[in-house]
Amino acid sequence: MKDSLLLAFNPGVTELIIVLVVILLLFGPKKLPDLSRAIGKSIGEFRRGRQEVDEEMKSVSEELKTEVNEQSSDSKKS
Repeated sequence: MKDSLLLAFNPGVTELIIVLVVILLLFGPKKLPDLSRAIGKSIGEFRRGRQEVDEEMKSVSEELKTEVNEQSSDSKKS
C-alpha cells in the first residue's frame, strides 16, 4: 500500500519536463530568473527558521532534563 502511494507521487523525467514547460508558458522567459531567485530565498529562509526551531527545542529539552535531574536529586536527599 505504501509503495503504491509513494510511486504515485514520484515524478519521472517526462512529468518534470511537462511541469517546466507549463511554468515557462505561464511566467515567460523574462520572469524565470526572478521566480527562481524568490524560490531560492524562500527555501533558505525556511531552512533558517527550521534550524532556529530545532535549536530552541534542544535548549528546552536540555532545560527540562536539568530540572528533572535536580528534582530527582532533591527527592533522594529528602
